[in-house]
Amino acid sequence: MRIIKATNKQLEKIYSRDSIRQPRVEEKVRKIIDDVRLLGDEALFKYTKKFDKVKLMPRQLKVSQIEISGAYANISPNFVSSLKLVIENVNRFYRKQMRKSWRMKGVEGAVLGENYTPLERVGIYIPAGTAPLVSTVYMTVLPAKLAGVKKTVLVSPPDKNGYINPHILVMCDLLKVDEIYRVGGAQAVAALAYGTKTIARVDKIVGPGNVYVSEAKRQVFGLVDIDMIAGPTELVVIANRFSDPKFIVADLRAQAEHARGLAILITNSKGLAKEVRSQLDKENGYIILTKNLKQACEISNRIAPEHLEILVQNPNCLLKDIRNAGAVFLGPYSPAAVGDYVAGPSHVLPTSGTARFFSGLSVFDFVKSCHVIGYSKKSLEKMREPLEKIAGIEGLQKHVDSVKARFI
Repeated sequence: MRIIKATNKQLEKIYSRDSIRQPRVEEKVRKIIDDVRLLGDEALFKYTKKFDKVKLMPRQLKVSQIEISGAYANISPNFVSSLKLVIENVNRFYRKQMRKSWRMKGVEGAVLGENYTPLERVGIYIPAGTAPLVSTVYMTVLPAKLAGVKKTVLVSPPDKNGYINPHILVMCDLLKVDEIYRVGGAQAVAALAYGTKTIARVDKIVGPGNVYVSEAKRQVFGLVDIDMIAGPTELVVIANRFSDPKFIVADLRAQAEHARGLAILITNSKGLAKEVRSQLDKENGYIILTKNLKQACEISNRIAPEHLEILVQNPNCLLKDIRNAGAVFLGPYSPAAVGDYVAGPSHVLPTSGTARFFSGLSVFDFVKSCHVIGYSKKSLEKMREPLEKIAGIEGLQKHVDSVKARFI
């Protein structure tokens, strides 16, 4: 790892991390999406054979209940029992986010409010390239289910034998995922967005993926909603001379397990910086030396990391200065790994600095609100004059006439 000062120009490179938008990737993804839009299932078969080296037959796209039931024979016996506490943690967290429709009284008894309704169909992308992300299943499906989504549709690329990892299938079964399809990559995103003969289109697509999946989500946004455009995973650790270097080294090494994962230590302690560097000399990443912890928070806010660990004695004192982070982990016994797997909040978090305006996946991602307005003749009369004046200024006379018609 490199040690750099807080004034180093290298910081600008960290702040402006490369976007996923690459002309070559954009062009390839656009071609895949067009093929799926025009050819449907045939394009899915073609790209699954090309990228996953698997030849699928028409009836093999959808995973059957027989295959799902058979997956239980290929997992460890204690897998299901060990998940009970994790699932309850996730459910407990997201129950706190539930919103209810509401009403209030406006002028002269007018009724105003909002109706919250869940989305009909949500597509969930589960990567399985370098490793099957079993945890992403419950981190995405559970908030969708709690929100009341009618149909959850999961897609995941098949392995070289044409199967989806049995742990993913068992997890889907436990959480009552409605439909599962063995297809991945940009072609899976296109199928969810446009629909094919086998896969019906969805209203929203969530879940992480590689650069092609993220680019595909960007290109179909507007036709469907998406959660966010995810880039490589990130971890920033803020620490000082009282922090345990053993914990920092372990967490930075854990981050290095991810392909292209960004690992950064920000500290005001030269001694700690040298100690950590001596143990992580060959790993990629940065150690940023600051004047004080306040400056460390300022730099972290500019980075806007996916994961932020605050490993100082009183982390809450620094938390008040943190504005931009996907998730904040407080104190020495809150490693980012606990958020990845068991704490409760989803690990689907904003990356590449988008924590400045994106939030982690939540129940809110799976509901929409509809404004409710109910005026009586008396309440309309009360607001008639300002309405007619504003509409008149905008030159929309027919709007004015639609109000006048009610008083003739």
